[in-house]
Amino acid sequence: MYYKLNGVTQRLTGAPAAAYSPQGLRPGVPSVSPPVIFASPTKLASETGSQVEYLGANKVPDLQKLFQRSDGVPIHLKKGLMDRLLYRSTMGLTVGGALYCLMALYFAAQPSKD
Repeated sequence: MYYKLNGVTQRLTGAPAAAYSPQGLRPGVPSVSPPVIFASPTKLASETGSQVEYLGANKVPDLQKLFQRSDGVPIHLKKGLMDRLLYRSTMGLTVGGALYCLMALYFAAQPSKD
């Protein structure tokens, strides 16, 4: 038995135990899950056998060589122009946001002209 607050009398009243039925404990939930629908056909691991299919060439060794090369360039800028562009735009937005925050704090600290 659990208790419920009566809105009229503002007292706790006992409620019947059958009214308490959380979703996770209901016996009416089916035990069989619905079939999974994918956008493309899939193969089970047992259907492929020992053959392993890759979608493309393995780029990991090339990227390891690129990132481990000792050329004095920081790791976040090693892939070239796009990395530099993303880094500079991120730094510009960060500095601009910090300046805007300081400007807003300055204006908020000024007395009102009423």
